[in-house]
Amino acid sequence: MAEAFSRFCGWAIAEAGVTVNGQSAGVLPVLVFGAGTDYALLLVARYREELRRHASPVQAMRQALRRAGPAVVASGSTVIVALLCLSLAEVNGTSGLGPIGAMGVALAMLAMLTLLPAGLVIGGRRAFWPFMPRLGSEGADETRGYWRRVGERIAARPRRVWATTAVLLGVGCLGVASFSSGLTNTQDFRGAVESVEGQQLIAKAFPAGSNAPTDVVVRDVAALPAVERAIRAVPGVAPVGAVELRKPGARFSVILKRDPYSTAAENLIPRLRTAARAASATALVGGPTAQQKDFDAAAAHDNRLIVPIVLLVVFLILVLLLRAVTLPVLLIATVILSFGAALGISAAIFKSLFGYPGETSTLPLLAFIFLVALGVDYTIFLMARTREETLRHGARDGMLRGLAVTGGVITSAGIVLAGTFTMLATLPLKTLTELGFTIALFAFGVLLDTFVVRSLLVPALVFDIGPRVWWPSALAHRRQATPKPDAETAAEPAPEVPTRVR
Repeated sequence: MAEAFSRFCGWAIAEAGVTVNGQSAGVLPVLVFGAGTDYALLLVARYREELRRHASPVQAMRQALRRAGPAVVASGSTVIVALLCLSLAEVNGTSGLGPIGAMGVALAMLAMLTLLPAGLVIGGRRAFWPFMPRLGSEGADETRGYWRRVGERIAARPRRVWATTAVLLGVGCLGVASFSSGLTNTQDFRGAVESVEGQQLIAKAFPAGSNAPTDVVVRDVAALPAVERAIRAVPGVAPVGAVELRKPGARFSVILKRDPYSTAAENLIPRLRTAARAASATALVGGPTAQQKDFDAAAAHDNRLIVPIVLLVVFLILVLLLRAVTLPVLLIATVILSFGAALGISAAIFKSLFGYPGETSTLPLLAFIFLVALGVDYTIFLMARTREETLRHGARDGMLRGLAVTGGVITSAGIVLAGTFTMLATLPLKTLTELGFTIALFAFGVLLDTFVVRSLLVPALVFDIGPRVWWPSALAHRRQATPKPDAETAAEPAPEVPTRVR
């Protein structure tokens, strides 16, 4: 329902003037399904847990929403704000993806906090058939299970775990050296298309740039001869077309010897502009090749501008949620390390295994947004529960209990999200294939973040540093505490295990 309604809202946003292209249309359903499933898994897992403690499904859901609701809201808000930061981008396609994606995540979060709880309460315990949770029954909890055992093994040698994990991720980051934003428009298609075949035929018999000439506009007509001479003198220029005079000035076309959509042709544009402006300050160089060069320059600017802003926004949200400073700094560092490893390993595979000539210039920013914003989701799921348990049991047991009850939810959510992003790899453009692969396939992106960073690196750091990770909150000064029940649980009598519960 959220995905269907997001399409209507996407149309409304497009009518309001926001740029919506094929990239936005392809990413929107992935975001809605992926993020919505994450929030649903977190809420359902907590609801199942509470059904073992409360006889009434209504009371169990009330507790689940009270405990897990803030984490869902914080997670959704992080993704929404991070996506809205894309609105600052100079590239219209990237800028339009911001509000479109934020709208989709907001609708998914709203549905998981309203429609899903209502449906679960109506279904009661039967909603979990055939594995219905019984009042007082045992299940995955804070003291047993696979993830509890993983946590205990990490706690035994935390420094060795986080150091080894960090080194392995650092090795993955080395692949960033092979990253190249040299994927051009004609190379973006995964299959054969007529436009590319036609371009190849033209290049065999004519100057390769014949089908997409570069345009030169000179507003000062008196400087036209000097501009023509300067342009002809640039290496790589084939015949120069006839001059056309109009009211704004003069225009003539320049045919390049190289494929107009190649990196070599794009690299000629700065030289052409320098030569033309040396002859006349009113000269402008445009056309398809110049547009692609400007697009790459704008994308590089967006990378430099938006990445620090997103990191700052995510950091502030984590500070507000966890009421600490040290831990958010560590979490942001793990996010950057995870992103570098995902991008580096993916770039190396694109070059050596897939044989791609390069990556799209927007890949680092989009991959960063999705990996950071969605990866922080799992951090919030883990550390929000860890803080809740730390208040009652101290830093070490709090981390063990938090990992024990959220480990399964986080890995399940990561697998689902990775699966949804894998769908991008089936689309006919290498741009979306690279984005989907970087985020989802194999152990990269989301799965790397889920199984390595959130399940090993973060817990190991917390175990090694101890209560100081919660500085400057009061938790930073607490040692192992005597377990104390929360106020609402303490007010209720211990549940009696009935012989049969319907």
